[in-house]
Amino acid sequence: MSFSLRLFSAVLISLSLATSPALASSRIKDIVEFEGVRDNMLVGYGIVVGLNGTGDSLRNAPFTRQSLEAMLERLGVNTRDANLNTKNVAAVMVTAKLPAFSAAGSPIDATVSAMGDAKSLQGGTLLVTPLMGADGEAYAVAQGTVQTGSISAGGASGSSVSKGVPTAGRIAGGAIVERELGFQLASMGQMRMTLRNPDFTTSRRIAEAVNRQFPGTAHAQNPTIVAVRPPAGHDMTAFLAQIENLQVQPDNAARVVIDEVSGVIVMGEAVRVSTVAIAQGNLTIRVQEFPDVVQPAPFSQGQTVVIPQSTVDVEEEKGKQFLTVRNGASLSDLVAGLNALGVTPRDMISILQTIKAAGALQADIEVM
Repeated sequence: MSFSLRLFSAVLISLSLATSPALASSRIKDIVEFEGVRDNMLVGYGIVVGLNGTGDSLRNAPFTRQSLEAMLERLGVNTRDANLNTKNVAAVMVTAKLPAFSAAGSPIDATVSAMGDAKSLQGGTLLVTPLMGADGEAYAVAQGTVQTGSISAGGASGSSVSKGVPTAGRIAGGAIVERELGFQLASMGQMRMTLRNPDFTTSRRIAEAVNRQFPGTAHAQNPTIVAVRPPAGHDMTAFLAQIENLQVQPDNAARVVIDEVSGVIVMGEAVRVSTVAIAQGNLTIRVQEFPDVVQPAPFSQGQTVVIPQSTVDVEEEKGKQFLTVRNGASLSDLVAGLNALGVTPRDMISILQTIKAAGALQADIEVM
């Protein structure tokens, strides 16, 4: 058995052991999202200045020219009829995430991305840019020096080298929150928890775990949502702080995930196989060409010709006996059986798909 196959098998077996009930418990906070407690996306349009000749070409990026003229006009400089030809300015889109419960004055990170034909944003300075939410209101203002963490250089002959993406960068703490969301968690009478992996069994277990600690406070509405109400004498914030650390054993549907590009296979512990017989073998056909040069007889006025000579060899792997997998075989049984055939991970992908087509694999197959 090859090293790669042994390593692959060890990983699968370790995964099956790691999913045993004794080790599979997770905190509620790690498997659910709390309603309203989320990031909010912000976006804005701005200008980066101070670039060393790596900015937009104003002739090819009219929006950059218009933005530059409008900005200078607001500052009292009229450039409407001037022939602007600078390449030290770039139009950019600025994005940021507004965390839940962010207070006014809190700094958040901003990401800056070029819109035009700028070559690099390294060392440029983003001017004051309002960042708006989906409702069109400004929630933060960004400004600062752009750091790309990339390298870009070029020569006069046209040769160039770059590492990373010089046309996008970040401003750490470069945006200041100006408007709060106003989400009042403490006054809420009910909170809905959304499962990241919807499942009937998991939602029921979450409700049971909460009700054991606080009777009658949780109800599983569907595979995705579990609604909770704080008991008398508790506000929502204190209640959630106590239940989010409760241990629950998540349950998932049987699934096999296959990445055909890299040859990676991941199988859940719940995967089962009905009775099936498996055989696997390889057929190799080798064709070799040996051109033969034929010379004409002396003074015959003939021509030299090349006569192709070919040999064809066929090699077939010696047949292995059929492997029988008994009904209800577990993940470890299936892996051990496939290893007995000496298959590679690539062959294992084909075998699993064939077992599924035969109706013997009791799991969903997801091909990436």
